[in-house]
Amino acid sequence: MADVQTFNDIKDDFLSAVEKIVWCNMATVDTKGRPRSRVVHPIWESSTGWILTSPQSLKAKHLKQNNHISLAYIADPLKPIYIEGSVKWVESADEKQRLWDLFKDTPEPYGYDPAAFFGSVDNPNFGILKVTPWLIELYDLMGGTGRKWKV
Repeated sequence: MADVQTFNDIKDDFLSAVEKIVWCNMATVDTKGRPRSRVVHPIWESSTGWILTSPQSLKAKHLKQNNHISLAYIADPLKPIYIEGSVKWVESADEKQRLWDLFKDTPEPYGYDPAAFFGSVDNPNFGILKVTPWLIELYDLMGGTGRKWKV
């Protein structure tokens, strides 16, 4: 695994892959310190990820205690992408609207209309997590290679 110096060194390959794979596994730590996984649908703007979810969800309860996450994109088991990072809730109404529109206006399957799940941006069950990675790994297990960006 080769270390890269900047996100820009993997940016094009990373964004191209996540836009095609779309769905990923997200692991959190529950209130008893145990891992818990679920499938999520982030959209990435450069090295920042966005996940639409409910502030009343089980993952929200986990994140309140421990805001660290692990994401795994595995469409091809020999070319997985792993992301380790932290999340925080988006509080700004303007930013929530911008991101609602980003998901709505991005063509499917990478984007989708949040209204199907949340009705409107003003729904109290609508929230957005900002994902800030400290590690992104792009593997090619068949070739025995990969690239890693670490903050």
